[in-house]
Amino acid sequence: MMTTALPAPMARNGSDWPRPPRALPAARLMEPPAGARVTVAGLVLVRQRPGTAKGVIFVTLEDETGTCNVVVWASIYERFRRAVIAGRLLRVTGKLQREAGVVHVVAELIEDLSPLLDRLLDPGFRHDGTRAGDQP
Repeated sequence: MMTTALPAPMARNGSDWPRPPRALPAARLMEPPAGARVTVAGLVLVRQRPGTAKGVIFVTLEDETGTCNVVVWASIYERFRRAVIAGRLLRVTGKLQREAGVVHVVAELIEDLSPLLDRLLDPGFRHDGTRAGDQP
């Protein structure tokens, strides 16, 4: 099955946000059909492992357009433990799930792309001040 990929947006000042390659912006998660295989990426805001969830971990990612909920089953967590625990910037590929108006990506592959955050320290990178909550 094919992964949905869209071009990375440009910041208003012309500099590229360090978007991981082949990542669908959170704001566009309503476009692919349920069950589509998608790739999302973002900063890790929250990791939750409720005791009642039978080993399931819930991760919330944020990119420049909004947030994305990721469901990590126990078997996937065991394969990508280091990324799930320590990653600050993750790229997740999985199946898009919609239930009661809530969109989740059920993880199949998790990559730690935290080294891309170093690009924010480059002298040539200039943030335009826009945050996800500021997006239309």
